[in-house]
Amino acid sequence: MTPAARLSGAIDLLCAIQNAPHRPADAVANSFFRERRYIGGGDRRAISNITWDVLRSWRRLHWHLRTDLKERHSDISPRLLCASMLFFAGQTLDQIHALFSGERYSPSPLSQREGAMLELLEGQSLSTEKQPLAIRLEIPDWIMPHLEADFGDRLEEEMAALLGQPTLDLRVNLLKATRVEAIRALRREGFEPAETALSPWGLRLEGRQPITASEAFRNGLVEIQDEGSQLIAAAVDARPGQRLLDYCAGAAGKTLALAMTMENRGQVTACDVSRSRLEGAVKRLRRAGVHNVTRHLLVAGDKWAKRREGRFDTVLVDAPCSGTGTWRRNPDARLRLSQQDIDELLPKQAHIMDIAARLVRPGGRFVYATCSLLSAENRQQVEKFLERHSDYVLIAPEERSELLPQKLRHESCVSLTPHSDGTDGFFIAVLQRKA
Repeated sequence: MTPAARLSGAIDLLCAIQNAPHRPADAVANSFFRERRYIGGGDRRAISNITWDVLRSWRRLHWHLRTDLKERHSDISPRLLCASMLFFAGQTLDQIHALFSGERYSPSPLSQREGAMLELLEGQSLSTEKQPLAIRLEIPDWIMPHLEADFGDRLEEEMAALLGQPTLDLRVNLLKATRVEAIRALRREGFEPAETALSPWGLRLEGRQPITASEAFRNGLVEIQDEGSQLIAAAVDARPGQRLLDYCAGAAGKTLALAMTMENRGQVTACDVSRSRLEGAVKRLRRAGVHNVTRHLLVAGDKWAKRREGRFDTVLVDAPCSGTGTWRRNPDARLRLSQQDIDELLPKQAHIMDIAARLVRPGGRFVYATCSLLSAENRQQVEKFLERHSDYVLIAPEERSELLPQKLRHESCVSLTPHSDGTDGFFIAVLQRKA
């Protein structure tokens, strides 16, 4: 595809995302590309890069096009957003007009009004001190007080890190290869992975790369998993022969890591309320060579949990949450998240914790994790849980898994952020049920 055709594809994808405001952008993109299988891998990545750059800059672009250009009462079209993003990325007005040529597979020419609006951006920067802080940091106004309370003086540097592009992190599957062997396999295919700083199994690639098409991935040597997510599995410290429960397993990303640390010995049960996610996990389990996992679909009125109280050595709850720690990967989530969402999530998280706590055997461990940056979903949830459950205590840092790096053993709970740790934002608390 030509650069102009890629731009046209990005405009179409952005339109599709805008037309599905309650659906995650990555899900919309997956459907978009499935319906256009003629678009090759390199072109898909280029189209996605343009689209995601717009989503990461959404509030700032709208600030320029509405505040500076007095467009307060009209919708900003995806084509104008893309054109403005290209301008702020360094393309000249002539180059942008050439892309909007109207020729085959190219966007139609910019109107006189659109061209005039772009000209008014001359000499301006995407981020400017004139913008309110929430707009400059691409944060919803309503959540600013929560983040200011949680981060204090570190707010700007922590939130600025969420504006960058995420890395592509891989977890080496020790059931099939060592980290050295996986690196060699990837290098033979032209990839240049680096070892991650915190995860003992992690590899990192820069930018979007076609890793799922590699033999190393297809043969199960590596899985795509953020380094922070890998550290949740490290905190669980699953051992061969144990009985573990991944209570909110989703598509089983952490289940795979737990089975790996257990060397395929013992039993892992993966539970979730989504049938499609659990069914989708089957292919991943098979590719990874995992044999000690059973799956269970949680449904209303299910007596499964009641019949298994006190049965598990460790229970992991990677709770449904706001996802604020993943805003680098899912910038559209900033636009959808509301205070009502938080108000509904907090009691749901507490309810899940209460159910999961009963499943841990006396002397066993309970690991609570989120991909949120908000203390209301993290430390405050743990504190309230301990008030409700006097038979639980927090594991002291020095008693945590040796798989966790020393850097993460200085506080009672582990908090990870893109700025401080180079990972997505995660929270991990390890608790023990009294014997």
